[in-house]
Amino acid sequence: PVPTISWRRADGKQLPRKARRHRSSGLLEIPNFQQEDAGLYECVAENVRGKNVARGQLTFYAQPSWTQQISDVHAAIEERVSWECRASGRPKPSYRWLKDGEPLLPQGRLQLEQGSLTIPNVSLSDAGMYQCVAENRHGVIFASAELSVIAIGPDFSKTLLKKLTLVKVGGEVIIECKPKASPRPTYSWKKGKDILRENER
Repeated sequence: PVPTISWRRADGKQLPRKARRHRSSGLLEIPNFQQEDAGLYECVAENVRGKNVARGQLTFYAQPSWTQQISDVHAAIEERVSWECRASGRPKPSYRWLKDGEPLLPQGRLQLEQGSLTIPNVSLSDAGMYQCVAENRHGVIFASAELSVIAIGPDFSKTLLKKLTLVKVGGEVIIECKPKASPRPTYSWKKGKDILRENER
Protein backbone atom coordinates (compact mmCIF):
# COMPACT_ATOMS: atom_id res chain seq x y z
CA PRO A 1 0.00 0.00 0.00
CA VAL A 2 0.99 3.66 -0.35
CA PRO A 3 3.19 4.44 2.66
CA THR A 4 2.62 7.17 5.18
CA ILE A 5 5.47 9.62 5.49
CA SER A 6 6.65 11.34 8.67
CA TRP A 7 9.59 13.56 9.56
CA ARG A 8 11.82 13.74 12.60
CA ARG A 9 15.23 14.94 13.74
CA ALA A 10 17.80 12.24 14.37
CA ASP A 11 19.17 14.08 17.43
CA GLY A 12 15.82 13.82 19.23
CA LYS A 13 15.06 17.54 19.10
CA GLN A 14 11.64 18.74 18.05
CA LEU A 15 11.08 19.81 14.48
CA PRO A 16 11.03 23.60 14.15
CA ARG A 17 7.55 25.00 14.77
CA LYS A 18 7.77 26.96 11.55
CA ALA A 19 8.35 23.75 9.56
CA ARG A 20 5.55 22.80 7.18
CA ARG A 21 4.93 19.18 6.23
CA HIS A 22 3.33 18.16 2.93
CA ARG A 23 2.58 14.52 3.58
CA SER A 24 1.34 13.64 0.14
CA SER A 25 4.55 14.75 -1.57
CA GLY A 26 6.93 13.82 1.21
CA LEU A 27 8.12 17.42 1.38
CA LEU A 28 9.36 19.17 4.53
CA GLU A 29 9.67 22.95 4.20
CA ILE A 30 11.62 25.08 6.69
CA PRO A 31 11.24 28.82 6.01
CA ASN A 32 13.83 31.35 7.26
CA PHE A 33 16.43 28.67 7.95
CA GLN A 34 18.64 29.52 10.96
CA GLN A 35 21.64 27.95 12.68
CA GLU A 36 19.47 26.24 15.31
CA ASP A 37 17.59 24.46 12.51
CA ALA A 38 20.73 22.70 11.30
CA GLY A 39 21.13 19.00 12.00
CA LEU A 40 20.36 15.50 10.75
CA TYR A 41 16.77 15.00 9.56
CA GLU A 42 15.01 11.73 8.84
CA CYS A 43 12.16 10.96 6.49
CA VAL A 44 10.29 7.83 7.61
CA ALA A 45 8.13 5.93 5.06
CA GLU A 46 5.94 3.15 6.50
CA ASN A 47 3.17 0.77 5.45
CA VAL A 48 1.94 -2.60 6.61
CA ARG A 49 4.80 -4.34 4.84
CA GLY A 50 7.55 -2.44 6.60
CA LYS A 51 9.41 0.80 7.16
CA ASN A 52 12.31 2.63 5.53
CA VAL A 53 14.26 5.72 6.62
CA ALA A 54 16.14 8.30 4.53
CA ARG A 55 18.49 10.74 6.24
CA GLY A 56 19.75 14.15 5.20
CA GLN A 57 22.12 16.58 6.90
CA LEU A 58 21.10 20.25 6.88
CA THR A 59 24.10 22.55 7.39
CA PHE A 60 23.93 26.24 8.21
CA TYR A 61 26.51 28.53 6.66
CA ALA A 62 26.96 32.29 6.41
CA GLN A 63 29.34 34.55 4.51
CA PRO A 64 31.60 36.76 6.65
CA SER A 65 30.06 40.00 7.89
CA TRP A 66 31.88 42.74 9.82
CA THR A 67 31.09 43.23 13.49
CA GLN A 68 34.14 45.49 14.06
CA GLN A 69 36.09 47.36 11.39
CA ILE A 70 39.31 49.38 11.39
CA SER A 71 39.61 53.15 10.95
CA ASP A 72 42.30 55.63 9.89
CA VAL A 73 45.09 56.40 12.37
CA HIS A 74 47.44 59.38 12.67
CA ALA A 75 50.48 58.41 14.74
CA ALA A 76 53.74 60.05 15.73
CA ILE A 77 57.04 58.27 15.20
CA GLU A 78 57.71 55.64 17.91
CA GLU A 79 54.06 55.53 19.00
CA ARG A 80 52.24 52.23 19.37
CA VAL A 81 49.50 51.47 16.83
CA SER A 82 46.94 48.68 17.22
CA TRP A 83 44.06 47.66 14.97
CA GLU A 84 41.47 44.97 15.54
CA CYS A 85 38.81 43.72 13.15
CA ARG A 86 36.12 41.14 13.85
CA ALA A 87 33.69 39.33 11.57
CA SER A 88 30.87 36.86 12.05
CA GLY A 89 30.32 33.93 9.72
CA ARG A 90 29.78 30.19 9.51
CA PRO A 91 32.26 28.57 9.55
CA LYS A 92 34.23 31.04 11.63
CA PRO A 93 36.22 33.37 9.36
CA SER A 94 40.02 33.45 9.24
CA TYR A 95 41.94 36.73 8.98
CA ARG A 96 44.91 38.08 7.06
CA TRP A 97 46.42 41.54 6.58
CA LEU A 98 47.63 43.52 3.59
CA LYS A 99 49.69 46.70 3.34
CA ASP A 100 49.38 48.62 0.08
CA GLY A 101 47.95 45.43 -1.46
CA GLU A 102 50.83 43.19 -0.36
CA PRO A 103 50.48 40.42 2.26
CA LEU A 104 51.79 41.22 5.76
CA LEU A 105 53.67 38.52 7.63
CA PRO A 106 54.24 38.31 11.41
CA GLN A 107 57.90 39.24 11.31
CA GLY A 108 60.17 41.91 12.75
CA ARG A 109 58.21 44.55 14.64
CA LEU A 110 54.80 43.48 13.36
CA GLN A 111 52.57 41.46 15.67
CA LEU A 112 49.69 39.64 13.95
CA GLU A 113 47.16 37.51 15.80
CA GLN A 114 43.78 36.56 14.35
CA GLY A 115 42.12 39.88 13.54
CA SER A 116 44.60 42.11 15.38
CA LEU A 117 47.64 43.99 14.08
CA THR A 118 50.07 45.81 16.39
CA ILE A 119 53.08 47.96 15.49
CA PRO A 120 54.89 48.67 18.80
CA ASN A 121 57.14 51.49 17.49
CA VAL A 122 55.87 53.19 14.37
CA SER A 123 58.39 54.48 11.81
CA LEU A 124 57.90 56.54 8.66
CA SER A 125 58.15 53.38 6.55
CA ASP A 126 55.01 52.00 8.23
CA ALA A 127 52.81 54.68 6.65
CA GLY A 128 50.39 53.34 4.05
CA MET A 129 47.01 51.73 3.38
CA TYR A 130 46.22 48.64 5.43
CA GLN A 131 43.50 46.06 4.83
CA CYS A 132 42.06 43.44 7.14
CA VAL A 133 40.67 40.47 5.19
CA ALA A 134 38.12 38.08 6.70
CA GLU A 135 37.18 34.96 4.77
CA ASN A 136 35.59 31.55 4.91
CA ARG A 137 34.72 29.16 2.11
CA HIS A 138 31.55 31.09 1.35
CA GLY A 139 32.98 34.59 0.92
CA VAL A 140 35.65 37.20 1.58
CA ILE A 141 35.36 40.79 2.82
CA PHE A 142 37.85 43.68 3.16
CA ALA A 143 38.14 46.56 5.65
CA SER A 144 40.59 49.37 4.88
CA ALA A 145 42.33 52.07 6.92
CA GLU A 146 45.23 54.43 6.37
CA LEU A 147 48.15 54.89 8.74
CA SER A 148 49.66 58.38 8.57
CA VAL A 149 52.97 58.81 10.40
CA ILE A 150 53.86 62.36 11.42
CA ALA A 151 57.14 63.89 12.55
CA ILE A 152 57.05 66.77 15.06
CA GLY A 153 59.93 69.02 16.10
CA PRO A 154 60.26 69.67 19.86
CA ASP A 155 57.38 71.88 21.02
CA PHE A 156 57.42 73.42 24.51
CA SER A 157 54.12 75.28 24.09
CA LYS A 158 52.27 72.80 26.30
CA THR A 159 55.12 72.15 28.74
CA LEU A 160 55.40 74.07 31.97
CA LEU A 161 58.95 74.76 33.17
CA LYS A 162 58.38 75.98 36.70
CA LYS A 163 60.34 78.82 38.26
CA LEU A 164 61.32 77.47 41.64
CA THR A 165 62.64 79.34 44.65
CA LEU A 166 64.33 77.38 47.38
CA VAL A 167 63.02 78.11 50.82
CA LYS A 168 65.51 75.90 52.56
CA VAL A 169 69.13 75.35 51.61
CA GLY A 170 69.72 71.73 50.71
CA GLY A 171 66.21 71.12 49.49
CA GLU A 172 65.54 69.04 46.40
CA VAL A 173 64.32 70.53 43.12
CA ILE A 174 62.81 68.55 40.25
CA ILE A 175 62.25 70.29 36.91
CA GLU A 176 60.42 68.28 34.25
CA CYS A 177 61.13 68.78 30.56
CA LYS A 178 58.56 66.96 28.40
CA PRO A 179 58.17 68.63 25.01
CA LYS A 180 55.86 67.19 22.38
CA ALA A 181 58.16 65.69 19.72
CA SER A 182 58.33 62.87 17.18
CA PRO A 183 60.68 61.06 17.00
CA ARG A 184 61.72 61.07 20.67
CA PRO A 185 64.26 63.89 21.22
CA THR A 186 67.59 63.87 23.03
CA TYR A 187 67.99 66.23 25.99
CA SER A 188 70.64 68.55 27.35
CA TRP A 189 70.52 71.06 30.23
CA LYS A 190 72.13 74.47 30.62
CA LYS A 191 72.51 76.85 33.52
CA GLY A 192 72.89 80.19 31.88
CA LYS A 193 75.26 79.48 29.00
CA ASP A 194 77.01 76.57 30.69
CA ILE A 195 76.07 72.99 29.83
CA LEU A 196 75.24 71.00 32.98
CA ARG A 197 77.02 67.71 33.51
CA GLU A 198 75.82 64.97 35.78
CA ASN A 199 77.71 64.87 39.10
CA GLU A 200 77.16 63.81 42.70
CA ARG A 201 74.53 66.57 43.13
